Amino acid sequence: MKLVKIIAAVVLSLSLLTGTTFAAPAWQLPKSGKIFSSNDAKQAYVADYMGKFFADKIPMTFEVPDKWTYEKLSINGVKVERLANPKQKKSARVALQLHGGGYIGALSDWYRELAIKQAVLTDAREIFMVDYRIAPEYLYPSALEDAAQVYEELLNRGIDPKNIIVFGDSAGGNLALELALYLKENNLPQPAMLILISPWTTFETDLPSRIENADRDLVLGKINSVMYNSVGNPEYGGDISWKDPRLSPIYADLKNLPPMLIQVGGYELFTDEGIKLLKKATADELNVTLSVYAGMPHDFAMLIPDLDDTIKSFAEIRNFVNLYMTPRK
Repeated sequence: MKLVKIIAAVVLSLSLLTGTTFAAPAWQLPKSGKIFSSNDAKQAYVADYMGKFFADKIPMTFEVPDKWTYEKLSINGVKVERLANPKQKKSARVALQLHGGGYIGALSDWYRELAIKQAVLTDAREIFMVDYRIAPEYLYPSALEDAAQVYEELLNRGIDPKNIIVFGDSAGGNLALELALYLKENNLPQPAMLILISPWTTFETDLPSRIENADRDLVLGKINSVMYNSVGNPEYGGDISWKDPRLSPIYADLKNLPPMLIQVGGYELFTDEGIKLLKKATADELNVTLSVYAGMPHDFAMLIPDLDDTIKSFAEIRNFVNLYMTPRK
């Protein structure tokens, strides 16, 4: 894929974003979160919280932290958003976020807020969010082409791939894996690591957790009929077989991919997919870590921020990054 120069860049001033000259301080990782006396109590809390979420009673309004830079870019027609942390100007680390949404959902304020947390956790000087093309209008390989063009632009900017951290959750986890496979196929350098949160690793629908957790997953399960039906009959793949490695990277040759951290909830639809990815990555001799957070639904850390499980998952990301990356400059 050939890249062209950035076509447009719009820097949104703080006053335009918030209507005032003041903004909130950047997020910091709390020491702990809500802990429950039993799993029943935890599930009751998650059910109440997600019920309010789906009823739109938990609003999300993205606000740029004080002194941070927020840009909207177009890279050869690919929509990209960039956040830069003024406290990390000397850092060489750069993060790339590939958002979830079943390949049918666009970048949202939830992911912009998550990007702030991801940048803070990794000590990244900047994070790029790819608002890739989505189904049903755009099918495979549209999202992959968009992600690859943005990654190649980072390389064109002189960013050392050893300093690039790729985040992908849900469909974004699928896309992150497919991006790494694309880079390998095209003899391009791999990023430092893949952080895969509730990754969608196969388009197949018959794994045990898809059935057993259909009612227990209070984010992606039957409670969320649109997304539940979407991952049960994914449109993005078009006529490609669901077992094809282009859609289901657990069937791909993963050799020589970078270290990866996989985080899944014990009650989510994709629990078994995370386990299968662990087994395949281990067989292909990768440095890989899987953490299963008991009783947690899909993408819990983004959607339910006050849980102790969420805080632990964020701390694990921070520690994994520091373990596998060169010392921050």
